[in-house]
Amino acid sequence: MSNELLQHITYPSDLRKLSPDQLPKLAQELRDFVINIVATKEGHLGASLGVIELTIALHYIFNTPDDLLVWDVGHQAYPHKILTGRKDIFHTNRQLNGISGFPKRSESEYDTFGVGHSSTSISAILGMAIASKLQGNTTKQHIAVIGDASIASGMAFEGLNHAGVTDTNMLVILNDNAIGIDPSVGALKEYLTKAKVGVKLRTNNIIEALNFNYFGPIDGHDLPTLLKTLEILKTTEGPKLLHIITTKGKGLKQAEENQVKYHAPGKFDASTGDLISKDSTGLPPKFQDVFGHTILELARKNDKIVGITPAMPTGSSLKYMMDEMPDRAFDVGIAEQHAVTLAAGMAAQGLIPFCTIYSTFLQRAYDQVIHDVALQDLPVIFCIDRAGIVGADGATHHGVFDIAYLTCIPNIIIAAPADVIELRHLLYTASLGLDHPIAIRYPRGRGHITNWKVDMQSLTIGKATQYTKGLDIAILSTGTIAHNVINALDSLHQPIGHYHFCFIKPLDADLLKQILQQYKTIITVEDGVVKGGFGSSIIDFANQHQFKNNITTLGLPDQFIHHGTVDELHDISGISSESIQKVVKKFL
Repeated sequence: MSNELLQHITYPSDLRKLSPDQLPKLAQELRDFVINIVATKEGHLGASLGVIELTIALHYIFNTPDDLLVWDVGHQAYPHKILTGRKDIFHTNRQLNGISGFPKRSESEYDTFGVGHSSTSISAILGMAIASKLQGNTTKQHIAVIGDASIASGMAFEGLNHAGVTDTNMLVILNDNAIGIDPSVGALKEYLTKAKVGVKLRTNNIIEALNFNYFGPIDGHDLPTLLKTLEILKTTEGPKLLHIITTKGKGLKQAEENQVKYHAPGKFDASTGDLISKDSTGLPPKFQDVFGHTILELARKNDKIVGITPAMPTGSSLKYMMDEMPDRAFDVGIAEQHAVTLAAGMAAQGLIPFCTIYSTFLQRAYDQVIHDVALQDLPVIFCIDRAGIVGADGATHHGVFDIAYLTCIPNIIIAAPADVIELRHLLYTASLGLDHPIAIRYPRGRGHITNWKVDMQSLTIGKATQYTKGLDIAILSTGTIAHNVINALDSLHQPIGHYHFCFIKPLDADLLKQILQQYKTIITVEDGVVKGGFGSSIIDFANQHQFKNNITTLGLPDQFIHHGTVDELHDISGISSESIQKVVKKFL
């Protein structure tokens, strides 16, 4: 289909020149445009296809950017970006120096709030609505679009609870498609599932109980009804919620039928919708899969083991255990705080909880890690997935702060395996029962070892490993960044020491003293922020023991790292093999 309407639209002001009966054709053109670009450039697909009509209707009825629009999470914001001045550069989405995969304030005035983590939109739009009221602006509209998985999160309820006692001019649109990244879970999902287009939820409506004017449910793909309803809502005072029912992946048969796979499908054939298969035969496994298979292996032999994930059963590979042991593996929804304290409660009663959670999402439960787990010294096992640079998702998703934010907490053990075999050993060691909580961090993607199903061994907590011995220079690395160090040293052909610290806390004090006595120059390398990270702990140790070595710390600089490939971002951050080699050469 030609883009005869879309080609003339750069901004919403152009969109508003169309007649309402032209909008369904524009919706088809916009849907095709998203499919064609994402098919080759990759990115988030299903969520954006599900809000094509809603996006058009919002920008058609409301006077954006003067009226303020916030997209929760932002997986679904591709059509919004295309209609707000970024159509011609949309092909650069998620690429180095290209546009972000998420709404970003510095990118466009139409992106009123930066998002990436869920359930923030209601609080943000309420803050904006209160600001408008205080500034005497009574006509400005404030709209948040939030999904049924995100609205079940605690923060969304906190926002609804506050908004319900204000008289602010705000509209929450609940985009209900029964799926986030994986299918939505929980009692609220069961409640929403009973809603049908045109049939209002029963009288004790949870939204109305929070003092919101409730509208809907309506078909979120029915443009005439959307336009008519939004026009009514423009003149309805106070906080209101419009409940729309949509289909994630709408308009692409495979994306509708396999909504988990087509959330972010990778490359696919735009004309047929079929995925372009990548031959993974003989490739090393993903770290998440090694975790998923290993915890299941351990759980079969130990009935005290339980698994917990906040809305990431597929991404974390806890799904293997959930399928076989549904009563011992729990998806708690987008509820990271609850996940951590749930694990603490289980540990308090003698279970062995493995709480698998992305590094960037564990940030959302920081108080619970400190107060409910570490303070009580409960042996919760945190399996921190997507640690380090993650690539195209960018600054909102890089897992680069966990070493720094966990190191300062008493009682917690922090470990970062160099490879998938060491990950297995760590999981096994933790399953045997520890006296303290432990955080095991591992990256997104594949390792370098194919023959990984080895017998598991118990590791000594706090023990580091000498990989190579050197003369004057020693490199101390933690985690899988060891692979970059090995590559850097392989081509130098110089006797340089390399020591792997699987345990960031506690450090191997005996070996560290030997290293500081033997080597004049120490270089630390980590896939995390330099400030407060592993290198900082080495410097602290050296200072405490009156060592005067020349210590250089390599890691992420004190700035947010944006999107690109992992290799590109490692290079920019100075932790690629080439970057490490350059630093070493300065001291030779």
